[in-house]
Amino acid sequence: MVVAVRRPMSRRRSGRTTTVTIDTERFWITANQRDDGTLGEVFIHWGKHGSSGAGLVSMYAIALSVGLQQQVPLADLIGPGLDQFFVPNGHTDDPEIPRVRSPVDYIARRLAIDWLPYPDRAALGVYTLSERVRQASVWIAAQEPWLDRPATGAAPTRSARRSGRSPLRGRCAGC
Repeated sequence: MVVAVRRPMSRRRSGRTTTVTIDTERFWITANQRDDGTLGEVFIHWGKHGSSGAGLVSMYAIALSVGLQQQVPLADLIGPGLDQFFVPNGHTDDPEIPRVRSPVDYIARRLAIDWLPYPDRAALGVYTLSERVRQASVWIAAQEPWLDRPATGAAPTRSARRSGRSPLRGRCAGC
């Protein structure tokens, strides 16, 4: 039998509050840290107090906080919330996370970006926008030898793209 040891938070703690708009809805997420610098508790506010949505995200925050107090790894707590799909969803005003599938998806991604090291985030598939752009650049660079090969009418070669000429120019009627 595994006995969990509860780690209560100190009376005074530091944390950060993130405000985000998802679609047209505004959320406030407060993440407080322990004395050792690790995440200790989470509070989430959304909409009118007493509404169904406010109650659900508040319960999600309580579940996260209780799990953290029982020393459950953050990656295990937020993993099930990633890619959950329900409204509100869509565009956010957070430049690191421009689109989400739900508030729970945003909260999981924001906590991962703020509190997990890169290898743990990568294992969950959570990347910032700049990390995604960097990965795409690496992928494109790996594809460049393929782009330099002469093709039989398939894709333009690098030199054709630079000159602005289409490699298919003059090969079809009306060109």
